[in-house]
Parts: sequence; C-alpha cells; structure tokens
Amino acid sequence: MTLDRCIHIASERAQRWPRSALALLCLALFLPGFFSIPATDRDESRFAQASRQMVETGDYVHIRVGEEERNKKPVGIHWAQSASVHLLEMTGLADRSDIWAYRIPSLLGALLAVLATFSFGRMLVGRRTAMLAAAMLAGCMVVMVEAHIAKTDAALLASVTAAMGLFGAAYLRPDSFGPRKAALFWIFLGIGVLLKGPIAPMVPLLAGLTLAVVDRHASPRGWLHAPWLPALRWQWGVPLMLAIVLPWMIAIGIATEGRFFSQAIGGDMLGKVGAGDEKHWGPPGFYILTLLISAFPAGFLVILAARRSWVERRMPATRFLLAWVVPTWLVFEAVATKLPHYTMPTYPALMLLGAIWALDPLRGEPPVWLRWFAKLAVAGVAFGLGIAALAVPWFVTGHEAMGALLALPAAALLVWLTWREMSRANWARAAAVSVVAAIPLYFSVMQLTFPQIEALWIGPRLEAVLAREAPGLPSENFGITGHAEPSTLFYIGGGLQLLRRGQDAAAFLAAEPGRVVAVGDRAEADFRRESTELGLRLQEIGAVDGFNYTRGRHLTLRLFRSPTTP
Repeated sequence: MTLDRCIHIASERAQRWPRSALALLCLALFLPGFFSIPATDRDESRFAQASRQMVETGDYVHIRVGEEERNKKPVGIHWAQSASVHLLEMTGLADRSDIWAYRIPSLLGALLAVLATFSFGRMLVGRRTAMLAAAMLAGCMVVMVEAHIAKTDAALLASVTAAMGLFGAAYLRPDSFGPRKAALFWIFLGIGVLLKGPIAPMVPLLAGLTLAVVDRHASPRGWLHAPWLPALRWQWGVPLMLAIVLPWMIAIGIATEGRFFSQAIGGDMLGKVGAGDEKHWGPPGFYILTLLISAFPAGFLVILAARRSWVERRMPATRFLLAWVVPTWLVFEAVATKLPHYTMPTYPALMLLGAIWALDPLRGEPPVWLRWFAKLAVAGVAFGLGIAALAVPWFVTGHEAMGALLALPAAALLVWLTWREMSRANWARAAAVSVVAAIPLYFSVMQLTFPQIEALWIGPRLEAVLAREAPGLPSENFGITGHAEPSTLFYIGGGLQLLRRGQDAAAFLAAEPGRVVAVGDRAEADFRRESTELGLRLQEIGAVDGFNYTRGRHLTLRLFRSPTTP
C-alpha cells in the first residue's frame, strides 16, 4: 500500500470519528516525555510545590511555596492539580511526589482546547475546516510544550476557547442562542478568571468592543451595534461569573490582609506591563517574528492566509475570528514582558483562519516568494529542533543521548512529506501531514533526549543522595546554598532551607544535630572557612554535578554533615 493511500484512508477515518481521531492525535503528540521529564524550573516547580503543600496541609485558600506566600496567580490551577493528585492517590496510580500527577490538568486543558476548536469551529466554518484547524492546534509546538508543564496556560486555553466558541455562536446566531449556552459562556469565563485573572475575560471583551465598532454601520444610530450582547444574558451572566470567582477572592483577601491583590496586581501583573519581568523582555513584533516557531509545524498556513483573511473581513465568521485575534494580539505586543505562550489564547482563531484559506477552492495561490518562505520556515524549525537535540546534550554533558540521533532523521521526514504536498499546492494536506509527521520528531526530543540529559535534573539526584545517605531526613533539616531553584523544594520538601551564603550553610549545620547541607562550588570556600572557625568536623556524604539551565552554568553541589551529629 502506498503512502498516499495510507494518508487517504487515515483521513477518511478521521472524518468519520473526528473527536476520537483528535483525541488520539493529541495523546500521540502530548504523552512523549509527559511521565519521564522531571519537574522543570522555574514556574512548573513553583506551581506544583504550592499545590503539593495544599494537599499536605489541607489549606486550599493560601498559595505558598515553602514558607513564602505566592501571591501572583489565582487558585484555580492549584485546585485542579490538588484534585488530580488526590484522585491518583486514591486509585494508587501515583502519589504526591510524582510531578506528572500535577501535569494532568495541563494535558486535559490542551486536549479540551483542541476538541473545543473542532466543536465550536464546526459551527463557525464547517466540519472539515474545523477538523483541520483542531489538528493544527494540537500540533503547535507551544501547545505541546504547555501540555507537559504543570501550570495555568493549557487550562486557560481550554476555558478561553470554549468561551469564545460560545461567543461566536451568539454573534452569528443571536436568536438561537439560549440561556443554557449563555450560562456556559459565563461559567467558562469564571473558570478562566480563577486560572489566570483578567486574561480570560479580556479576550471576549476586546473582541466584543471590536465587533461593536466595526459593525456600527448596521446600527440605526451609526455607533455601536451589538445584538449578540442581549443573547449572552449579561444581566445575570456577570453575577454568575462573579459568584464563581468572589468566594475565594474574599477568602484570600481576608487571609492575606489584602497582600494577595497588592502583590498580584501591583507586583506581578503591572510589573509585566512596564518592564520585562524576570528578564523576559521582547520588542514589539516579537510574537509575529516567533509565530512560525510557536505554531510549528502547520503555522505556515496562518501566514499564507493572512492577506486573504483581511480581504474577507466582511464575512461574519472571518470578522469574528479577526476580532478574536487582533486586539488581544496587539495588547500582548504592547506589554513589555513577552513569552511565547502569552498569545496562545488566540491560536484557535488563527488555526481556523488558516484552515479556511487552505480548504477554499477559490483561494488563489500565494506568490512564489511566500511559498518558499513557508517551506524554509518549516525546514528551519524542524532541523533546528533536530540540531538542538544533538547539541544540547553535547554542550551539557560532553556526550550524546542516543535518542537524539533520531531527531534529525525525524525532522528530515517531516520536511520531505510537508514539502511534497506544498509543491503540489495541496496546502490543507500539507498542514495535516506536517502535524502527523511531528509525532516522531516530538517523541525523539521529548521522550528520548530531554529526560535523558541527567545533568539538567539536579533536584531528583539530590533526593537520591539523601535517600541513600540520610534516609528519613526531615526537609527542614536540609539546607542548600548555591542552587536556589524551586525544583529542589519539590523533590526535597517545602521545609528545605534556602541559604544565601557559605557562612550561612556552616551556621545552619552547627545550629542543631542531624542536619545536612548542600554547598555549591562558588560558596564552598566560604563554607569551609566558617566551618573551621565554628569547630565543625565535616563529612562529605555525596556530590551532584549538574547544569543549571535557568542560569546557564555548570555547578557542583557537595553534601556535608558533621560526624558529631547522630
């Protein structure tokens, strides 16, 4: 059987059982590395540790990492992660020390976002187009990565996609938009607020204002025109959304004496607007420049469709999708702090616009230079991933992970299959083939390469040394200096003492019997000098060599205890 025949049969079966096919596609894309990649720094470990402390303390109001309050994001993802951990512990499938247990809400969020893109996109643009767009979204590199990370963004994508899908139904067919759909719209927004604050309602608010302005020609007064607003039942919908959000907000406001709001809004949110928070700065245009990487492998359709989408902005479905994308995109471009996943709530609309163009028999072909740009973009990102899979292990450890050797052949296969369909101007098929061909590439990187770079995973290796040399050591009796990454908290425990200097490590060791410290190479001289002054006789019980990828440097952590301690 030829490859073309296999593709044709697979396409027919996918059209017959679209949701099952999309779910299987998502699992094939998202599961490699899901269970085997250790907790990553920094956000994932912070979120997971805060959720773990909720599980351990039973306090589901405060958000803490170690002894510190984490007043940055609302509580929604922590509740979802805690529920996931409780359920998995009840069934015996995992326990609270397994990082993948905290990733389940992200995996489900990415999966539900893909299914929602199909379900609501079918109403907006038709079944085949929605199917292609949903598959393109599943393949997006940024979505795949977020499905692996225990934080808010994949779950937020699901809530925004569902809410905007319902908004689209109200916009196109306000007369048939019933109260149950309106209630779901506000419920999804409430869930989104609990996940990431104002981002979820910002997307439909900006889209609604844009649509009201551009549709003003249909208004008798020539100003704002929003027949979809009564269909959304905002009079009782807004109170419904607030009823979901306010109980926890009132509780956390009382519990922290208002610190949560001053720090979350004044520190975290406004800090990202005016300056590059945590060095994540980017110039205006950053998201356009990185789109073909974030939306790899099928994002090239979005670029090819851009001009036609704008020309057809008077078409109701296209106008709604553009209103979904453009104002939100401009807001994120204006914000100083930039990360690839920030614009992800617009990706379902972008994929739908690309799929509309690809499946339109009257679309017209792009100019030759744009075709070659799309081809080179696909090849550049694919081979870039393959080269990175080879280069990173070599740079970090001086030798290759064997699985990395498959990355370049997988990239070459993706490029060959995609270019073949591009050369035939079969753009929809090129996008679909590229997504399927991304499976072996993602597998080689996420399953066979990334988890195997042992030097990156310092936290679990520290835990292994302690389990061997100091079994049963309470986390509060372990201190560390020279490596203050949150993954160590997740693996060692929330009581772990983060010490600033080598002198502090010596004082910590001397203060009480039964303690152990890990000392980074840069602090070791100060630690030994202070230990001598304090009269400590040190016993080295192990060492961990690794690479701190958040700071870009190699380090060695040596573990010490005093032989005078029991």
